[in-house]
Amino acid sequence: MESVVRIRDLSVTLEGHVQALKHVNLEIPKGKITGFIGPSGAGKTTLIRSIVGSLETTQGAIEVLGQPAGHAKLRHIVTYMAQGLSVYVDLTVKENLIYFARMAGQSRRQATQTAQELLAKTELTDKANTLVDELSGGQKQRASLAVALISTPQLMVLDEPTVGLDPALRNKLWQLFHDIAAQGTTLIISSHSMDEARRCEDLVLIREGEIIAHSSPKELLSKTNTTSVEAAFLKLVGEKA
Repeated sequence: MESVVRIRDLSVTLEGHVQALKHVNLEIPKGKITGFIGPSGAGKTTLIRSIVGSLETTQGAIEVLGQPAGHAKLRHIVTYMAQGLSVYVDLTVKENLIYFARMAGQSRRQATQTAQELLAKTELTDKANTLVDELSGGQKQRASLAVALISTPQLMVLDEPTVGLDPALRNKLWQLFHDIAAQGTTLIISSHSMDEARRCEDLVLIREGEIIAHSSPKELLSKTNTTSVEAAFLKLVGEKA
């Protein structure tokens, strides 16, 4: 199976003493939703930042879509939605989309068209002229996601995109993620919620900076003889103890 991300022997030490990742070897398949699942502090965000090139790494190698992580050629085909809000709160949703589309090199006319299309895709058309600061938490998340979709990315990397949202909003976002994947974009989505793991096609379980499992949810449950990802995670942790 073709891979969009290849990681070889990646180790990351933060602040000179915290070993956030330990000898990670991983390949992310093309065209799927891959979930990075693990508790807070497991190393998910460090791994994500290493993949998108926002964290300088000194041990190991990361290749993304055939290029070293962070390479300039990846700028418009890899998008990153961090945990923090990635839009300007003092602009309307539409103004944000037009601004970021223009920054991506689109003409004013193209940017306006892109904004209209993304407002519809993220179900924010009725909030187009609303300041981001006045949106609900779920609407702000969708606005950030709309910005991440501007360049029609080949790879989207989303760090805890549903954290703090109610079940209905989480379900809506996951429906959108699957729609995006169906159009050919590969997604990497991190979450500390084991419940969200079942929504992924490919799972990477992370604990204390190490990959403890990488497979489909069905294969994981079969290998561990369990009925939930949480039970599988606990069993694998117990085996490593």
